[in-house]
Order: sequence, then structure tokens, then C-alpha cells
Amino acid sequence: MKSVDNAETAVLDAAKDMLRRGLVEGTAGNISARRPDGNIVITPSSVDYRDMQLDDLVLVDPAGAVLRAADGRSPSTEMQLHLACYRAFDDIGSVIHSHPVWATMFAIAHEPIPACIDEFAVYCGGDVRCTEYAASGTPEVGANAVTALEGRGAALIANHGLVAVGPRPDKVLHITALVERTAQIVWGARALGGPVPIPADVNRNFAGVYGYLREHA
Repeated sequence: MKSVDNAETAVLDAAKDMLRRGLVEGTAGNISARRPDGNIVITPSSVDYRDMQLDDLVLVDPAGAVLRAADGRSPSTEMQLHLACYRAFDDIGSVIHSHPVWATMFAIAHEPIPACIDEFAVYCGGDVRCTEYAASGTPEVGANAVTALEGRGAALIANHGLVAVGPRPDKVLHITALVERTAQIVWGARALGGPVPIPADVNRNFAGVYGYLREHA
């Protein structure tokens, strides 16, 4: 089971950075990390990232029971998405759900983001798939995300946004930013006739690197 040392600090730092990069607005999106004891640190519901402090973070067990929360604080409404990812993948230590503009454009069109840039498959494992639609906050969102995340570092959540997984919050934030940047590039490339695919064997090799890095990170 992969976990994150100093999980609370790692989550808070990534949350501030996610806002700074424009990958969310206000209180949207959420970040979590798995501690060495197996419990999950997650950002709270309805707290602006600009104001968020360590004491605002919520600690839950793998089933979602709240173990620690300041008065008036509750775990993110998308907690079940995070827990589903941790149950499905022992080799991840962090989950980030975000609403970046370009990636979300693909999500509302139910269009995958193709692995057409060399580094993309290395960090994402291949094309970023889009989930089947499910209403926000329902268990189906998590179940659908797990299916789309198989062998991948990120997935589009239909009509909603993006979810990314990896060893630590800072690494997962890098994946999130890469997916957003690639979505913008693909959109622009389509105005020039469409992106030219990377040869399939090359992307398979890149995906192999992703698998190795995910296992050994």
C-alpha cells in the first residue's frame, strides 16, 4: 500500500498550488492523501483554498468515517470518489479532483484526450479516457472513475471535470497540469487539421515507462 509521509502538509501545499495554477476556483475540487496508517487526509467541503489551514483538513478512515475534523468542518462532498480510488489501487498515495477549463471541455463532450505528446503517456499511461456519466456525489462517480483509470494516471469525469492519481499530491498535481495543458494543445491542433498520432508502438513503450514509474515511485 502506497502512502504519503507528512500527508497533511503535502495536501495543503498541493491545494494552494492547485488554486495558484488556475486548476480550480474558490472551493471547487478536492485533494487527498493516504497516510502510512491507512487513513485518508482530505480537503474539507466549502472552504476557500486561499484561507485553508492545516487544521481545516479532515481525517477519515478507508470506509469514510470521520476520525478528526475541526468544528464546522466536513470532508469533501466527493469523498466517495477518493475512497473508491484508494480501494481499487494500492499503488497510489494521492487523488486530486479538479475542474480545469480545457480538460473539462473534453469531459462535457465525453471526448478522450489523446496521448499525442511524448511525455503524456509517460505520466498518464496513454489516452485519458472519459467516464460514463453519473450524478456528482454518488457512488457511481467513483465506480466509473475506477474503470476509466485502469492503467492510467488520470480520467475525465463526464460533464464534471478531471481526476488524477499517483504517489504524492505534488506528483498528481503535475499530472493534472499536464492533462490540462495537453487538452488546450489538442484543441488548438484541431484548428490546424488535427493532431498527428504518435506511433502505437512508441506510445506502448511510453506506457511501459509509466507502469514502471507508478510501481517504483
